[in-house]
Amino acid sequence: MKLLSIATVSLLATPTIASELVWGFKNPAFSGIGYSTHVLSTEQLQHNRKEEKRKQAEAEASRIERELENSTLAKFLRNIESRIYATLSKQMVDAMFADCSDNCSNTGTAEIEGSTITWLKDPVTGSITLTIVDEDGNVTEITIPGDGEFGF
Repeated sequence: MKLLSIATVSLLATPTIASELVWGFKNPAFSGIGYSTHVLSTEQLQHNRKEEKRKQAEAEASRIERELENSTLAKFLRNIESRIYATLSKQMVDAMFADCSDNCSNTGTAEIEGSTITWLKDPVTGSITLTIVDEDGNVTEITIPGDGEFGF
């Protein structure tokens, strides 16, 4: 028992050290310390999220556009359009270079998607002038040499 009383007295005799409890806000929005850094960080996070959402929306729109361009219908329409233009150009070239032993036309005009294509064959030299006027009014003129003008 004596031992127990000595142990109890020795524990009660040890000095206790304490400090004052200080409480403060940890959020810089309330304390004011580091507030500008806090605001900049928050603004940067918001900007990054908005930018990420914008990029995701653009990527999704591009994906949908690619799917539409690669659909079977779109491929079919491109193919048929290509064949129609090839047939039209072949008919125009055949008319330009026709052997005119009979009554042939020396001129022709076609309007395709707002552009006007006109050709004129010089009956003397055989050269052909091809004039293309697009829908904006820009003019392109090509002269194709006539018979015997090629140097092959």
